Amino acid sequence: MSKITAGVAMLRVMKAWGIDRVYGIPGGSFNSTMEALYKEQGNMEYIQVRHEEAGALAAAAEAKLSGKIACTFGSAGPGATHLINGLYDAKMDHVPLLVLLGQVGSKFMNYNYFQEMNENPLYVDVSVYNRTVMNPESLPHVVEDAIQAAYKYQGVAVVTIPVDYGFEEIEDDYLISAKTYQTSLPQLDEAQVTKALPYLAEAKQPVLFIGQGLRGHEAEIKAFSKHFSMPVVNAVLAKGILADEFENALGSSARVATKPANEALALADLVVFVGSDMPFAGAFINPHAKFIQIDIDSAKFGRRHPVDVAILGDGAETLARLVELGEPRPSDKWLAANQENVQNWHNWRHSFDEFDDGERLRPEPVYKEINRIAEDDAIFVVDVGNVTTHSVRHLNLHGRQAFTTSGWFATMGYGVPGGIAAKAHFPKRQVFTLSGDGGFAMNMPDIITQVKYQLPIINVVLTNDSFGFIQAEQENTNSALFGVDLADADFGKAAEALGATGFTVTQYDQLEPAFTAAQNAKGPVVIEVKIKNDNPLPVEALQLDPDHYSEAEIQAFKELYQVHDMPTLKSLL
Repeated sequence: MSKITAGVAMLRVMKAWGIDRVYGIPGGSFNSTMEALYKEQGNMEYIQVRHEEAGALAAAAEAKLSGKIACTFGSAGPGATHLINGLYDAKMDHVPLLVLLGQVGSKFMNYNYFQEMNENPLYVDVSVYNRTVMNPESLPHVVEDAIQAAYKYQGVAVVTIPVDYGFEEIEDDYLISAKTYQTSLPQLDEAQVTKALPYLAEAKQPVLFIGQGLRGHEAEIKAFSKHFSMPVVNAVLAKGILADEFENALGSSARVATKPANEALALADLVVFVGSDMPFAGAFINPHAKFIQIDIDSAKFGRRHPVDVAILGDGAETLARLVELGEPRPSDKWLAANQENVQNWHNWRHSFDEFDDGERLRPEPVYKEINRIAEDDAIFVVDVGNVTTHSVRHLNLHGRQAFTTSGWFATMGYGVPGGIAAKAHFPKRQVFTLSGDGGFAMNMPDIITQVKYQLPIINVVLTNDSFGFIQAEQENTNSALFGVDLADADFGKAAEALGATGFTVTQYDQLEPAFTAAQNAKGPVVIEVKIKNDNPLPVEALQLDPDHYSEAEIQAFKELYQVHDMPTLKSLL
């Protein structure tokens, strides 16, 4: 029987399970896997990043965008510890991730050797699988076991590999089980579906709330919304599943959100909550609203709101069945008011698209340019902070476009590495990254990675010289602002020094030429735009309702945030 090195056997297992590339930085304790990657260059792509955190975040982003498992690695000691931030992002956004960790040679383990550390305890909380390989023959088996666990539990699977094992030759007789892997969804319980029908029939102010569980099912969402005359609110991570221009789409809720979505949820008497576990839902949904929850995971029932009807099953299948069984709900003043409310919102936003007072720019003109050049299948990788709020509000997603961010973990620094993953996995699609100056600075060195692999990514940096998202919180909770101001920098010039094409935009008339140039660039581009350090409209704390605020308070709020021609949903009703 033929022989094969354990490292190559491992890579062939990974390839059979659909892993096309790995992200990481080599180290002495990982050299046997690097040797295997060299031998398997035609089958497995290696992307060299400049920080292990960037590699982990890139792998997490790839898993989110592709729906498949992705892989990152780190060498023993510091390489392994640098990964942890990206692994928590994958854990908390529930995507499968394989993590390969280098370890010192087996004969040096437990001898307090150079860079040796007991890696398993570090990963106990972040992982669904966490094993150290015990002999060369078991390496392909352990990695396959890890991949299966990552898929089963939609989480992070960690495999620690003593460096000498990967070099060892083993029998080439391992039988890979990837071809027999299957998944199934819970069978829809017709009795539970039927229980929901009276609630749909009796509702006067219903709202459909959609999460990632409905990805790829825009048609079913639209059909349900139209059949039951129901406006639609999405979780932030579900942006792009439903076209923003759909007349019943209100946008996302909570703080990174829109005014129409929050107002609708506050007044709703029924919420149909599908495929989501949005952690802030309980704070923004009317506590007295009836609640129909649809999910493939029964552990999520009642987690965010008391449930009247729980339906275990696929979200799209359930919505389609409800349309078949339920009587159409006529269009009424509730739907009309929500449609008018969201149109007023869009009109208000777009009233600033060409705003230019000669000072730093507002974000709206920047997004006007992004939307202008964005292709129908563009991918938007959005960092964390005020840039998330701006992107949720102002990116006009439609067609086959995609949106990803660091959701539950909400780590800054997601943008640049996420863009690398998006372009590596989808080389023919246009890719944007959008970051604030805080998040961009964290992983800016990996612009070098974009340059190294000549990835034509459009990196947009909104610079306001502040951790703006945290500044807004301090304004509400602290006696003074402290620690949130950022030193200014010229990221356009910095990008040029790293080998990319760089633009630093300080005036309105510089926007169009910069974005047109980026549209046609062959390599990575960084467009820094100096924007005002103004808080986005706080839709989570609107002061517009005369039942709760004085006329003076309302007027002061409108002047501060330049609110005009945007009445409340309550007044429209």
